[in-house]
Amino acid sequence: MDRTSDRTAQDGPPHLEVSAVSLSAAVLPLLAAGPSPTPTAPTVPSLKEAHESATNAAGWVEENWSTWLAIGLRVLLIVVIALVLRAVVRRAITKLIERMNRRTGSSTATALSGLLVNAERRRQRSEAIGSVLRSVASFLILGTAALMVLGTFQINLAPLLASAGVAGVAIGFGARNLVTDFLSGVFMILEDQYGVGDSIDAGVASGEVIEVGLRVTKLRGVDGEIWYVRNGEVKRIGNLSQGWSTAGVDVTVRSDEDLDKVKETLAAVGERMSKEEPWNEMLWGPIETLGLDSVLLDSMVVRVSAKTMPGKSLTVERELRWRIKRAFDAAGIAIVGGATVPLEGAPAAADPTAGVAAPSAYASTVSPQSMAASPIPPPSTSK
Repeated sequence: MDRTSDRTAQDGPPHLEVSAVSLSAAVLPLLAAGPSPTPTAPTVPSLKEAHESATNAAGWVEENWSTWLAIGLRVLLIVVIALVLRAVVRRAITKLIERMNRRTGSSTATALSGLLVNAERRRQRSEAIGSVLRSVASFLILGTAALMVLGTFQINLAPLLASAGVAGVAIGFGARNLVTDFLSGVFMILEDQYGVGDSIDAGVASGEVIEVGLRVTKLRGVDGEIWYVRNGEVKRIGNLSQGWSTAGVDVTVRSDEDLDKVKETLAAVGERMSKEEPWNEMLWGPIETLGLDSVLLDSMVVRVSAKTMPGKSLTVERELRWRIKRAFDAAGIAIVGGATVPLEGAPAAADPTAGVAAPSAYASTVSPQSMAASPIPPPSTSK
């Protein structure tokens, strides 16, 4: 019995240990997984927390409101001063241009200055200059105001200005032709070298100006083509529309004509043409007979000249030739030109080819005469 109790006492604890191990193995995963998630309501801040947040915000505003107010007032003051200064400068430039136009219209200029540049061209040039000055003033004032506003916000402008300087130098080297064209256009407008409607000779192209820009000038040629001429490439300008033009006609007559009769006929043609429309507006001076331009053996050249409206010299010359030819035909005065005309009663000139001998048959190396007269070549000694 003692053995049985001892065995029972010995066998009991192992069974209990196995059961405990099995129970722990089954329960531990459940405990590790945690409790099942349950929907929770959003936390609503309490009255105390809301009061604390409002107190912190009010404290932050109270601490920084003076700084932000000062910055805002400073920015507003800079913007207002910049806008007022820009308006004042632009208005002053406009008043200056208007005063220049009034002075130009009321001034008693000489006849030559009035012919060179009329009031309308001066008005157009002054308006162009005023536009350029207003644009430059606006750029400088607004650019300075923008930099001052950035400085108000305590932004370091040194890197920005350094970068702008480097970029400006790079653009200046890379676009030097563009800068040259722009500066040439500005000085062209300031000096009133030409304008829209003028006929110019720019060297590389010639024609009527249809558009003037700070970089490119557009010309329309005599055949209708449009030329785009860069202002920086123009080395010389010949303006055919400023001032006055000269119409010159050379009349060639025989050397035995009566010069007084020729002069009277030309004077009558010029006087009649000066009184008719529209030639009286195109002619800015009397048609003058300047005299003999050259005297040859069988002809002489009489020069006729007149001042005309700019760009109308060719038109006046064509009409003047037409009238002179009709007047000379009516007066019995012969106009000569080109090949020489033999005088009446003078012997005809001899034929210049009469004294020239006929070509010789020996002039050609392949003619039978040349072949017969050529020496016989020596026999060849080479084998």
